[in-house]
Amino acid sequence: MASRTPVHLPPLEDKAFLALVIAISAVFAWILWPFYGAIFWGTALAILFMPLYRRLLRSLWHRPTLAALATLTIILVMVILPLALIAALVLQEASAVYQRMQSGELNWGTYAQRAFDTLPQWLARLLDRFGLTSVGLVQERLAAALKKSSQFLASHALNAGQNALDFLVNLLVMIYLLFFLLRDGQQLARQIRDSIPLRADHQRELASKFTMVLRATVKGTLVVAAVQGALGGLIFWILGIHAPVLWAVLMAFLSLLPSVGAALVWLPVAIYLLVTGSTWPGIVLLAYGMLVISLIDNVLRPILVGMETRIPDYVVLVSTLGGIAAFGINGLVIGPMIAAMFIAVWDIFYRSRSAIEISHAGP
Repeated sequence: MASRTPVHLPPLEDKAFLALVIAISAVFAWILWPFYGAIFWGTALAILFMPLYRRLLRSLWHRPTLAALATLTIILVMVILPLALIAALVLQEASAVYQRMQSGELNWGTYAQRAFDTLPQWLARLLDRFGLTSVGLVQERLAAALKKSSQFLASHALNAGQNALDFLVNLLVMIYLLFFLLRDGQQLARQIRDSIPLRADHQRELASKFTMVLRATVKGTLVVAAVQGALGGLIFWILGIHAPVLWAVLMAFLSLLPSVGAALVWLPVAIYLLVTGSTWPGIVLLAYGMLVISLIDNVLRPILVGMETRIPDYVVLVSTLGGIAAFGINGLVIGPMIAAMFIAVWDIFYRSRSAIEISHAGP
């Protein structure tokens, strides 16, 4: 391989070339933007499974292509296929719930009336002042909401095939990119580090922080949310509550929000069971939610992540909601990651400024 000699440019040409580099990089990023989700998750999975790739590389006689293929196969079996199966089950249960609502088998007005009949008189009178005990009004509002939902689904039905095709293309791009990032990721990372005009110690600290934050975000949010959702779906299935997989996925998503989380699902269901006479199922769900589901975050997250990488809950909440607003479903991870890197960069800046001030002060 031919050795590269450094190119020294005059100041004007150097500035012009730097502007060209920035412009071309911006245009290239604009071209890749439609696949940003595939690129992000391909990079994230490559970083997360890089230790496994290295172990397989040693076991497979240092054959990078074979080790990358083996790692990719494990990722497909452990991550992608289970997620696809869960998505299929959720769609099936959501379709069944919708059909039951259309046929009248699932009547929200009946459930509301059953709950209202068991309320204390003082609470019933209070709700009656606001018109919240009128079953007809509840049914009317639910019918209006259902009509709007149906219109929304109908308006987007023509795009379903295109959306499915886009998802498939992004999935294939992610898998294709993931293979090469596993195989050539270390060399690519070295080239990026050599090209970034930052001090070597800052590069090492930021790269280490980025990797640590990515792993902490995935393990400390996605894994914990998946466990909480799975445990919630399990107790719903045991208690005979309809569509347990659908409720499990909803609890998993809500678990990504600190402080509130899965309780937004299991707590109202437990209260409903209690007030409608299903006392023991309600008590079991209430105890299980408080002693098992809610404690998972406090017990499992420190084990998976470690306390040194935790971000304040209010930062996680705001960055998660902002990430979802900016990046859609990918913002669940991108938002907290950007917040963590923001904190890390300002921490490095603060320590650098403090060191400079101390050195200028002198003895």
